[in-house]
Formats: sequence, C-alpha cells, structure tokens
Amino acid sequence: MTIQPPAPGEPRRPHGPRDPGDAWVVAPTGEKYWGRFGAAGLLALDADRGVLLQHRVAWSHFGDTWALPGGARHEGESARDGALRESGEEAGVPVDAVQARFESVLDVGIWSYTTVVADVTAPFEPVISDPESVALAWVPVDDVDDLPLHPGFAASWPSLRAALDVRPAVAVDVANVMGSVPDGWWKDRSGAAERLLTRLSALAVSGIDATALGLAATRWFPSVTAVLEGEAKAVDLRTDPVRVVRAPGSGDDAIVDAVRDLGPSWHPVVVVTSDRGLAARVEALGATVHGTRWLLDQLP
Repeated sequence: MTIQPPAPGEPRRPHGPRDPGDAWVVAPTGEKYWGRFGAAGLLALDADRGVLLQHRVAWSHFGDTWALPGGARHEGESARDGALRESGEEAGVPVDAVQARFESVLDVGIWSYTTVVADVTAPFEPVISDPESVALAWVPVDDVDDLPLHPGFAASWPSLRAALDVRPAVAVDVANVMGSVPDGWWKDRSGAAERLLTRLSALAVSGIDATALGLAATRWFPSVTAVLEGEAKAVDLRTDPVRVVRAPGSGDDAIVDAVRDLGPSWHPVVVVTSDRGLAARVEALGATVHGTRWLLDQLP
C-alpha cells in the first residue's frame, strides 16, 4: 500500500488543522480508502425517527450517495471516539445524546472501517456543519434501501439492519463470581465486591467480543447489571455504566427479578453464575447462563 495525501486544494472540512490521519491509503491494485489510521462512522438509531444518514456532496468519494456521518480516525484514536468526533463535526451529534450498542468492523488488511451503532438517548436535530453534506435526515429503517447508498454502506446495511433488533444484557451473580476467585474475599466481602465492580465497569465501557456472546458484528456494549447481597451491599462506589442491585433478601431472588425486568426490552439476556439452582430458574425465563469462568475471561 501507499499513503497519498489529499490533492492540493481538495475540499475538506475547513475547521482546525489537518490531522496526519487525513490521507488516502492506496492498495497495490489501485483501490483508495480514506483514513491513514482507518475510518469510522456512526449509525445513530432513534426509536421513533429511524437512522441518521448523510447525503454526500457530489465531489466527495462516491458522491451524491447516502451514507453515515464519519471519516478518518486520528492516530491512537479508538473507533468509537473517532465515530463520535466525526459525527459531531459533520452532523452536530451531541456525544452525550447517544449510547453505543455495538461495533461492526470491515477489515481489508491495509485499512479498516468501523461502524459504531448507537441508540439515541436524548433526541436532537442534526446540523450540517461542513461542506461534505448536501443534507442530513432521519430515515425510517424500512426506507433506507430506497435511497442511492454509498457502496460500502450498501454492502454492510443488511447485516447492520438485522442486528438492530438485538439488545444484549448481562446480569452478574456477584457473590458467585467473587467466590470463584481466591483473593481473600472471605475476609473482606465489600472490598472484593468493589474490585469486581470496578472491573465490570471497565468491561461495560470496552465491550464484549461478539463471539463470546454468540452474536454477529464485532463487539457489543451490553447492559450490565450486578446483584449484590449480604455484606457486599455496603460497597459505596460509582459504577457507571453498570447498574447495581442490592438484594433486599435472597440474592438469587433478586437476580430472577432482574431477569424478569430485562426480559421485555433486552435480548439475549446472559446470567453469569455457576449456581445450578439459579441457572435453572433464569433459563426457565429464557435467559442464557454462563459460568463464572466465562466472565473472568472477558474482564480487563
């Protein structure tokens, strides 16, 4: 491959200095890909209005088509951060108005493109803020195929659309997981719970590999619920984005209740426990059960 800077005078966003990532990656066979360090785009999904799409200006690469707001990643920038930054620059997407649900990566070896699919958590109106857009629009999911789509987006849209109905959640039997790690939890249950919750919070932010969840795409950011019981309930720790449930009585009963609460809106629901009795109860509600080793292998 070769790295080819934009042509002199090539129109690009006028705001701020050009980043080293703003360059073409050219394959030996001549294909060109924008973004020296790869590229990323945001598929924002509003439950009422559909997905946010950008009508690309005619002079852009594959111009006069509809695609996602996005662009070249900066050096050392994560795909999610790049997608949020680019969609903010191109479409005025507020970073605190969306919640990432999953990532899907197209990797051609010399270059990669990551689609970050995110749920809109606070309604907003997109704003054209650079010369690369003719229009921005919320498009109902069923109408996307009727538009002239960017070839890359057109190729990925069927699999992305199929995954839009998937909303995974993970419920953790904290007492059971703690008991599987010989780190002195029997002396300080609250401290052991705090250590586990800190790692769970990091996992919720970094996400879980799709293969570990048995799902399509590349990486998912499931809802995570941690159920505490007994002395562990004394933990006083900010655990965003993990939801902490302090069981008023039986921890098993609280986990069953949590699965019932998740059921209508979230699927699949994964319960982490090695307790066979609890496993049978939540499986009867449609949940999938993984033992504690599964979670420990995912934790950072």
